[in-house]
Amino acid sequence: MASSYDLVVIGSGPAGESAAVTAALLGKSVAVVEKAPHPGGAAVNTGTLPSKTLRETAVALSGLRTRDLFGVDLSLRREATIDDFLRHERAVKVGERTQIRRLLDGYGVRTVTGAGAFADPHTVRVTKPDGTTEDVRGEKVVIAIGSVPVRPPGIPFDHNRVHDSDELLDLHELPRSIAVVGAGVIGCEYACTFAALGVDTHLIDGRDALLPFLDADLSGGLQAAMTRLGVKFVWKEAVTACPDPGEHSVCLTLSSGRTLQADHVLVCAGRYCKTPDLNPVAAGLTLADKGRVPVDRFYRTNVPHIYAVGDVIGFPALASTSGEQGRAAARHAFDPTHRADVAAVLPTGIYTIPEASAAGQTEAEVRKAGTAYLVGRAEYGQCPRGKIIGERDGFLKLIFRADDLRLLGVHVLGEMASEVVHIGVLALMQQAGADLFLRTCFNYPTLGELYKYATHDALQKKHRPGKS
Repeated sequence: MASSYDLVVIGSGPAGESAAVTAALLGKSVAVVEKAPHPGGAAVNTGTLPSKTLRETAVALSGLRTRDLFGVDLSLRREATIDDFLRHERAVKVGERTQIRRLLDGYGVRTVTGAGAFADPHTVRVTKPDGTTEDVRGEKVVIAIGSVPVRPPGIPFDHNRVHDSDELLDLHELPRSIAVVGAGVIGCEYACTFAALGVDTHLIDGRDALLPFLDADLSGGLQAAMTRLGVKFVWKEAVTACPDPGEHSVCLTLSSGRTLQADHVLVCAGRYCKTPDLNPVAAGLTLADKGRVPVDRFYRTNVPHIYAVGDVIGFPALASTSGEQGRAAARHAFDPTHRADVAAVLPTGIYTIPEASAAGQTEAEVRKAGTAYLVGRAEYGQCPRGKIIGERDGFLKLIFRADDLRLLGVHVLGEMASEVVHIGVLALMQQAGADLFLRTCFNYPTLGELYKYATHDALQKKHRPGKS
């Protein structure tokens, strides 16, 4: 006999957690099926939180801020072990797992540990760690299984010096050198972390520009900052071979014929979804490339009572946006008359050193649309708080529509960029602009003042068109 619920959620990452809690708040019975022994998905256990915590640990242990700001080296790098490096990451991870479990338990959500697969369109068969099975039946089902790293063929991932981004957390030593393959968001974040710790870091990518989806000023500023940090970019190269790694190093052969040797190799070649493991045929589900699940604007699959959210539906595949999608999907599943759209503005946060964050349109997108616009820019060093923290690379770039000075895009590089961007996100949500920033009272001294500086920069260009 199957246990029956109003909603069965497969996966307990940000998307699944949000869907489960939303349905529970609507008074529905909910079960969450989770393959891993702990809740939270990649966001908590192998991806988002671990990588961001490692970044902060690297900045602290390297003495980076104290060296730059005070000229004093308080670094623990020479004495630090890999356990020192990972201790804070593990504490943060355990704390967040506890918080998620407490939240689910508090709303009466049942967690079923095991690997789930469809037995029929309404039934998920869970194979538990001890080999036994249990069927859970849902009036509605939400697929939120996330994604896993792509492992390109020919790379010996079974060797202890070759890693994907999930297993990097199992390092037992801090390497002297590392080659990071793939200059996407994950590759950039880890490259910065290791470079900050004084590790000789090479970042290899087949393209010739960093994170091209970003505004060009943001991308260029980040690349320059990473170069100053010590990251060595290897552009227009692909790894064509990785012969058997030696006991002390790994040698990569690149497409140009060049070879590159490093203590360790981290491969960040994208991610894919293991939806075929869910036995989608039994549910009548249609899949797209890389295991992605096509959905409509309400996150319904081709089977109307089955929804899919998060990484399994593709871009943007961020923890924040996935949570929004989970909430919207559960809301529509049980109250389709309620407005359940995700937020109109979804920010991007990149936890490099320095951070980069953005929302709204890039300058290239505004130009392509044929919209007359003004750009206002403020350097962190212009405002007192920026001077206090010694942020040398940081800037805020605002893009305003020329006729009414409505904000179209916000782009931030620098310390706490992922926080600073939220002021602009709220303005974009409210379709506000220059007047809002001028009338808002920001604490002094704070980075929020950057919005006033950047707005005045744009206004001066409007009133003095010749000003650069």
